[in-house]
Amino acid sequence: MSKIANAFKDGTAFIGFLTAGDPTIDKTVEYILAMEEAGCDLIEIGIPFSDPMAEGVVIQDANVRALKHNTTTDDVFDIVARVREKTDIPLVFLTYINPVFFYGYEKFFKRCAELGIDGIISPDLPYEEKGEIADIALSNDVDVISLIAPTSSERIKMIASEATGFIYVVSSLGVTGMRSEIKTDLKSILSDIREVTDLPLAVGFGINTPEQAAEISKIADGIIVGSAIVKIIEEHGEDANAALKEYVSSMKNACK
Repeated sequence: MSKIANAFKDGTAFIGFLTAGDPTIDKTVEYILAMEEAGCDLIEIGIPFSDPMAEGVVIQDANVRALKHNTTTDDVFDIVARVREKTDIPLVFLTYINPVFFYGYEKFFKRCAELGIDGIISPDLPYEEKGEIADIALSNDVDVISLIAPTSSERIKMIASEATGFIYVVSSLGVTGMRSEIKTDLKSILSDIREVTDLPLAVGFGINTPEQAAEISKIADGIIVGSAIVKIIEEHGEDANAALKEYVSSMKNACK
């Protein structure tokens, strides 16, 4: 069994994302541990990819920087191995399906199992094609995290009924990135999802301020933040530790 449920056991979970290899492999290890220390309950690790179609410019640029350093999927597994020497915090990969396919599904998920990766989020893997990896993933105790978007209303029951781990509820249309307002009727979407599943519901896409986190945490089981964290790493490079801890701590406190 994965450890994902542990992230949600003490109230609203704060889930942080960063791109592996940005700015360096060593710093990615350091920043994951810093984020946990500051209050992250679960961490998403992005595997660099040349065409991250769901990402806004901030995370696109992080992928470019990581790939310029020749960060490979094996490097990302090495990062996880080093992190696992220090902590058993729930870890989830965010990756497009192409790198997993070329690595080899069996080989990829076996490595996930060996290193304690608890889940995988693949934005370009639609529900209809989830079966391509679902059995292999689950046989290695890796949850395939389902995404439900504001446009998914007619598909909610279908997607949620087979979901595992937690459900990633997309707060806004478009790509990832910081937004000044979240205008989607999240309360209604979350209510519809809860009619068909008891899994934790975590909201992501656009959230970047403590005020937004505090408001959404009233109705959601988890808050996901990516672009704001990646932006801090972009701005501070190899000296982002203190700024990351300060930001994550402020967001986690807002979730309480």
